[in-house]
Amino acid sequence: MVIHGYGQVTTQAIHLCASHGVAIEWLTTGGRFAAGTTATHGRVHQRIRQYEALTQPDQCLRLARRLVHAKIESQLRYLLRCTRGEPVRRQQCQTALETMRQALRQIDTAGSADSLRGLEGIAAKNYFQSLQFVVNPTVAGELRPTGRSKHPPADRFNAILSFGYALLHGLVHRSLQSIGLEPAFGFYHRPRSAAHPLVLDVMELFRTPIWDIPVIGSLNRGQWDSRLDFSISPGRVWLSDAGRRKALELFESRLIESYRHPYTGQSLVYARMVELEGRLLEKEWSGCPGLFAQLRMR
Repeated sequence: MVIHGYGQVTTQAIHLCASHGVAIEWLTTGGRFAAGTTATHGRVHQRIRQYEALTQPDQCLRLARRLVHAKIESQLRYLLRCTRGEPVRRQQCQTALETMRQALRQIDTAGSADSLRGLEGIAAKNYFQSLQFVVNPTVAGELRPTGRSKHPPADRFNAILSFGYALLHGLVHRSLQSIGLEPAFGFYHRPRSAAHPLVLDVMELFRTPIWDIPVIGSLNRGQWDSRLDFSISPGRVWLSDAGRRKALELFESRLIESYRHPYTGQSLVYARMVELEGRLLEKEWSGCPGLFAQLRMR
């Protein structure tokens, strides 16, 4: 159960959800994770194995390299797909594409998580600046992407992105808890605020396929109203009630779409794929390494 904004849930309802193994999450009106209950107490030995594995620097660096490579490659492939057969758009993105390729080539030799964060940041900056070239010319200027801003979002496009990323955070959090992993103990991101490091780690695999791609598609289809779907105040932009409803519908629709996962060789809905990646991550320290973060955009 996910409660947005100031919705209420009674103590009796919380007890009922707990007795049936249903987790509850509270999100702010802007979509950020605030708090949540756990549907399971977890398995002690399973979490001990996780702690032991993720306190090994070499193991963490190996997983972080694979994660960052998967994220940047998905972003790169998406830009290439959007500009295929479009020479003008391809030329507009060419510098960014080359910079992202260069970042990919340096990942295997990165000697620390900080080095990886630098490469990830360079690739992300070029990726978000290039998204303006993959939206249709008919998209209103105030909805067009011009780069990434957050905490708080400074424009309408970033308001949509941030809200969807918060929904994705909740999905990954629930999925990790359901398989017994500790969301607060990750291998790449550092602990901060209410954001769980392992959730942020696994999220990186799904930002582009689960949210970026549907958002760009919805903009190109003219689904957003720049006046009615947003609440604007000095220095920040949020989704209005109408905008949040559109974002939720877009997110839920994406989760039931299918994509072929390289591990199974079969199509899975995205909601199931998030849980699968969590299980493949656990295999990294359970005797079957090399399966996590193989997911790529075609």
